[in-house]
Formats: sequence, structure tokens, C-alpha cells
Amino acid sequence: MRGEGDDGTEGNAEWGMAEGSSNGRVRLAELVGALSLGVDLGFGQPMEHVLRQCLVALRLAERVGLDDQARSVVYYTALLINVGCHSDAHEQAKWFGDDIEMKSHKYDALFLAGGLRAAVAGIRSIGSGRPPLHRFRVGLEFVLSGHREVDGMIAAHSRLARAFAEQLGLSRAVADAVGSAYEHWDGRGWPGVLSGAEIPIASRIASLAEYVEVAHRVGGVRGVVALAERGSGKQFDPALCTLLGEQGQGVVEGLDSTRAWERVIGQEPALTVVLSEEQCDSALLAIANFIDLKSPYMLGHSGAVAELSAAAGNALGLEAFDVRSLRRAGLVHAFGRLGVSNSIWDKPGPLGVGEWERVRMQPYFTDRMLRQSAALSPLAPIVAQCRERLDGSGYPSGISGASISRAGRILAAADVYQALLEERPHRAARTAEEAARVTRDEARSGRLDHEVVEAVLSAAGHRARQRRDGPAGLTAREVEVLRLLARGLSTKEIAKRLAVAPKTAANHIEHIYSKINAKNRVAASLFAVEHGLLPEGRGTAPFEK
Repeated sequence: MRGEGDDGTEGNAEWGMAEGSSNGRVRLAELVGALSLGVDLGFGQPMEHVLRQCLVALRLAERVGLDDQARSVVYYTALLINVGCHSDAHEQAKWFGDDIEMKSHKYDALFLAGGLRAAVAGIRSIGSGRPPLHRFRVGLEFVLSGHREVDGMIAAHSRLARAFAEQLGLSRAVADAVGSAYEHWDGRGWPGVLSGAEIPIASRIASLAEYVEVAHRVGGVRGVVALAERGSGKQFDPALCTLLGEQGQGVVEGLDSTRAWERVIGQEPALTVVLSEEQCDSALLAIANFIDLKSPYMLGHSGAVAELSAAAGNALGLEAFDVRSLRRAGLVHAFGRLGVSNSIWDKPGPLGVGEWERVRMQPYFTDRMLRQSAALSPLAPIVAQCRERLDGSGYPSGISGASISRAGRILAAADVYQALLEERPHRAARTAEEAARVTRDEARSGRLDHEVVEAVLSAAGHRARQRRDGPAGLTAREVEVLRLLARGLSTKEIAKRLAVAPKTAANHIEHIYSKINAKNRVAASLFAVEHGLLPEGRGTAPFEK
């Protein structure tokens, strides 16, 4: 089944988070660092690009004389600067064909130069990878209405990154800096409300460091100096560019050979942010919800799988520590989704051979992201096998039977059942009864563990409670519209689905945005996930209609 399944761990893998030196508590830097590896994939950059840009940012901060507290703001700003850029990947793929390919050009000198050449290049990429007639239709639609959808995307990324920093409990200074990281010294950045010295110093440093890492990787010290000369007084702070021209060699020294993960985690400035068990769970849920924003079809999926897996683990009599680890495995199991284009995730038709190969990379990407962290690495063996099957028909390694641990089997069954409850681009959502039947069929065929499947289904039955009140005063119909809106349907498509006039659907959307204080689909999607309205099959979510 396409996208319907997750499966578990290596046979003798140790469960649980690493205890480390903080009595079982986890450093926030490790969670954010792991997420940054996925951001690298989403931009078509080699892993640890963000980590290396963080090192560059810290070196710049040291050279301009910032104290530890200010350097801490630079640290987290550099790690989170592009964290919101995957949130509208659905729209990016819709207009430009491959969202990852599109974002990979961010660092091209052509785009840094801006102006007419960048605009022409952007227009040429509309409908990329599609047949000529389709590209013409997409281009026409873009001219008529699509440009309004794309307008403000970058500013929206800044707002989401700011909100994410706040969810992680980071300081107001970090939130402000992340939210201003796309501003330009000359005032021509995004959202375009700050310029010059008005832009927080952490934003100016992190923004420059991002480009310095790429310039050095591509062109060495000469590339860095050329970048500083080209962007000085335009995109970048001229004082920082002067510093780069004078001390560029020292700023990038050893960047190619350094073990970026160890250096970045080890150089966290000021007081290390250490999370309690509950804070770690909350942070992982926030990250999972943020990653699920990549596709409107996946909203809230990871959180729902985590809850269902934990409930099944309880039903099977697992110890509390193992249940918590299983819940966390559910939260992180889809991290690698960032490395696969939405032209694949959101494709309504059958996937080609090459596209399937990319899908099969998701567990591998997730494994790579988690294994860097001492805190998250114990979860990697579970999620690395998230698509393996007992009969050996899964991927990426094709292992079978006893090679797949109990944790992996639980995660797999929970993911299969939950995915069936959710709409996908190639099929409608299944009812709970249909989802249970298909999941049991997977067990009967020898692909899933029968005992585990029954535990998951039992847990799902206990969680199927209805709720009569909508968050933020939303009516039953508004909740219905919000769910369709979050899934990426247009106003006309929502009207057709609900058999109402387009004007009526538009009024509902306007009322929803007003009630939940959202300005676009992505913000509305995040509200729906955070308030349990998506995915539809989630136990705390269903709204009685």
C-alpha cells in the first residue's frame, strides 16, 4: 500500500532515550540540531549545512564581541532560520514542480543578485517537470490567480519560524531574530518592515552565515570574499561584510573537515537549555506537527500515530518507560519526509519507479537525522525499519520476522491504521471499520503482527470519543470547512465537496480566519492540528457533526 505503513526496529535494539549527564533530561540543542538535518534535505543541501552555518555565525558573533547571552540568540537563530520554509511545500510543488529543487536555487548567485534575472528564472520554473501543455495551463493559472498565493510566502515562513521558536520555549530575543532573519540591510527583504541597524544583530549574522557556508563550500575563501563584496549594503550588513573581507580565512577555517554535530552541540553558548521529560515530549510534538505541515495530507499524522502506538503499548503491558519511548518514536518516525519532494507526496496518480525510490529513502533519512543525537539515537533503530514487513516485503532493507522488534511492529500497525483514516491524494479517507478491516488483512497476509494489530485496533476503539464544542467558537460546519481548507482544497473545491455555493464557502473561510486569528492556509492548518481537528481519526479530535 502506498504510504500506508510503518514498521519498527532492529531485533535487539535498546529502547528509550539516552540518559546522558542530566538525569535522563535532553538538551534542546540536540532536538533542534536533528531537525536542522531535515531542513538541509528540504533545501537540496548536504547534511550539516545548517550546522556549519551555525558555526560560522558563532565565529562572526565572537569577532564582533557579543557576550554569551547574545551569542545564544545567534546560535538558535542560525539553527532555525529556514525552519518554516517547508510549510507551504504543497504550494511550491503545485506551481514549480519540485519544491526541493526550487529551494536548492536559493543560494545561486543569480538569485542573490535579484532583480529581473531572478524574476525571469522564477517564471521559467513554473510547472517544471510537467508536459508542455500542463506547464502552459499552470502558467496561465499562475498569472491569473496563483501569484497571489505565492506572494507573501517568505514573510509567512518568518512568522511560522517565530511561532515555532516560541513553542519551543525559546526567548523573545530568539523569536524576534528568527522572525526578522529574511530582512535585508537595504530594506528590500521580507516582511520588509525593518532595515539597517533596526534588524536584530542575530538576524544579520545568521542570514550572512547561511550564505557564507554555501559560498565557502562552492568557492572557498575567494567565494566568501566575493559574496561579501556583492551583498554588502544590500542584503547584508556592510560592517559584517567588511569583517569577512578582512578575516574570512579565520571565519571559515577548518569548516570542511570539522565534525559539525559535535562542535555545534558542544559550543551552545550561555546556560545549556535542558528539557525535563515532559518538556522533551512537548518539544518533540511541536517539531512533529511542524514537519507534518509539509503536506496537507499529513497534518497531525505523527502525533496521532504516537498516541495510538503508546495506547497499544499500554494494552500490551509494556513498562511505562518503554511506552514513553514508543510514543517518541511515533513523533519522530516521519522526520525524513522533509527529504522527499511534495511533487511525490501530493501526487494524485500512481508513482513512477524513480518516485518510489525516493519514498523508500524516508526511513533512511530519518535514521540519519536521529543517529547524530545521543538523546534521539536509541529511537533510530525503531523508525529506521518503519516500512519493513514481517514477510520481508518492506523497505528499505527487506528484513523480516524476528529481525523486527516489538516496538517496530507496534509502530507499523499504528501507522497503517492511522494513515487509512486520513485522505491521501490518490484515495479518499477510509472509515474506521474499513481501516480496521484493511489492517487486519495486512496481519492475515503475514505483513503485520496479528497480536499487535489487535492491540492497536483495541486502543483505537477506546480513543474514538466525540466532542460537541469546537475550539475558538467554530461551528460544526466551520470545522468541516477548516479541515478541507487545511488539506489544500480551494474555495471552489470546498464548495463542491460540501454542495454549497462558492460564496458561502468563502464566507465560512473568512469567519474561520477571523475566529482563529489566521491569515493563510498554513496557519489555519497548524491551528487545526494543535486543537485536535486533524487528522480526522484522532481520538481527541473528532467534532460531532
